[in-house]
Amino acid sequence: MKTEKLNYHLPPELIAQQPLGIRSDSRLLALNRSKGDILDSRFSKLGDFLSPGDCLVLNDTKVLPARFFARRTTGGKLEGLFLAQNTDRTWDIMIKGTRKLKPGDLLYLKDRQKDDFCKATLLEKKGDGRCRLKLKTDADAETVLDRIGFPPLPPYIKRDDDPAVAQVDKLRYQTVYAREPGAVAAPTAGLHFTNGLIEQLKQAGIRFAYITLHVGTGTFKPITAENLEDHKIHQERFSIDEKNARIINAAKSKGGRIIPVGTTSTRTLETIAAGSKIKAVSSTTSLFIKPGYEFKITDAMITNFHLPKSTLLALVAAFAGLENILAAYNHAIEQRYRFYSYGDAMLII
Repeated sequence: MKTEKLNYHLPPELIAQQPLGIRSDSRLLALNRSKGDILDSRFSKLGDFLSPGDCLVLNDTKVLPARFFARRTTGGKLEGLFLAQNTDRTWDIMIKGTRKLKPGDLLYLKDRQKDDFCKATLLEKKGDGRCRLKLKTDADAETVLDRIGFPPLPPYIKRDDDPAVAQVDKLRYQTVYAREPGAVAAPTAGLHFTNGLIEQLKQAGIRFAYITLHVGTGTFKPITAENLEDHKIHQERFSIDEKNARIINAAKSKGGRIIPVGTTSTRTLETIAAGSKIKAVSSTTSLFIKPGYEFKITDAMITNFHLPKSTLLALVAAFAGLENILAAYNHAIEQRYRFYSYGDAMLII
């Protein structure tokens, strides 16, 4: 399939720059994938589209404050993104503007008040902005990031190093049910849930199950290959325990729909599904779901609106049909829906 088929034009002003005051006030576009019908609603009315016994599967990964700022000894300002801490306690990071940096350079990591927090040495440049860093501190990555880190918002949301703005993003670029630290991007379909809405749905007989997939930077990587089949997707770590596997399997066996919240939950479920069953496992996935894929366990899906020519758009097109998805996106643009991470939501049934 040609990647260009996943293209569409989005007016820049529809890219949401701020979250809504109340999470569940987001708009909800409901798409019937068999008929192509579209209905405009609100996320707070999600229960209108669900039935007792349906099972929502949520990704409980917790976003690290992975974005940070540093300075060179010359005073030059740098912006970095924490990716992982290695067993030797060095950091894998991405830095904007690595051209002037070389191995052995000394950097000063800044805290959120813009003061020097600790020194670090650049050990290695790996290409594509990726580097390895050795910090002059014994503190672990979570402790350091708690002092220096900002929410790792995607590049289409414009932010500087204002700590007051970062405080709002720290709360809102995180689901209310986030538990397991490790992501450097949010599972954004879950940002619309409030604790009140979750409780309301539980009272209505909706089941909830949780998986953990630590979202990586590859989620924002556009498909540059001319043909979709030539694109190599990123690898991400996931886990699901026995308790949550049982919840999903019980719902499925009793005729309930399995409804992953977000592309991350969908990829995880489809990676581990054996027929229509789920098993407890911890592993990694590089499953690339694209048109032509046969879904094993996903019956419906909650998602946000995705970037053109992205693996995420390919996934929802595989589930709903490319023609249906592009029609729904055109409708959303005409109706002035808000797009991307802080934008509105979509339910595909």
